[in-house]
Amino acid sequence: MTTHTPSSRSARTPVQKAALAVGAVFLLVGVLGFVPGVTTHYDTMEFAAHHSEAKLLGVFQVSVLHNIVHLLFGVAGLALARSAGTARNYLVVGGAVYLVLWLYGMFIDHDSAANFVPVNTADNWLHFFLGIGMIALGFLLGRDATTGRARPAR
Repeated sequence: MTTHTPSSRSARTPVQKAALAVGAVFLLVGVLGFVPGVTTHYDTMEFAAHHSEAKLLGVFQVSVLHNIVHLLFGVAGLALARSAGTARNYLVVGGAVYLVLWLYGMFIDHDSAANFVPVNTADNWLHFFLGIGMIALGFLLGRDATTGRARPAR
């Protein structure tokens, strides 16, 4: 019986594994946002408005648009994990997007039409930690262990 070991060329790098994991979590969260019971007050969910009282796990305010964004981020993570460079970019740029979303949520009036995503305080802090975490993963895991430099995108 012969055992096949993956070549170093086809083995996933740590940054690719991180992008896959983050993408899979976003997909899971996006799907769970559409599951009554996991999402409380599901019957109040709207496409995009602050009036939605639907809350994922009873904590994080969601809407159809919010769930779709999670699904798209998940698909992007899985697709961009194909190479180390694109996986790193997904984590860093995606993290930056979540930090912008955190700032957006911090400065808008949560009861105004500007809160179309919608977000609440729990979402804001989750977005902050997601942004920091994704950027950290991208920079720390996207470095070449031998040179200490960022791996080039391929």
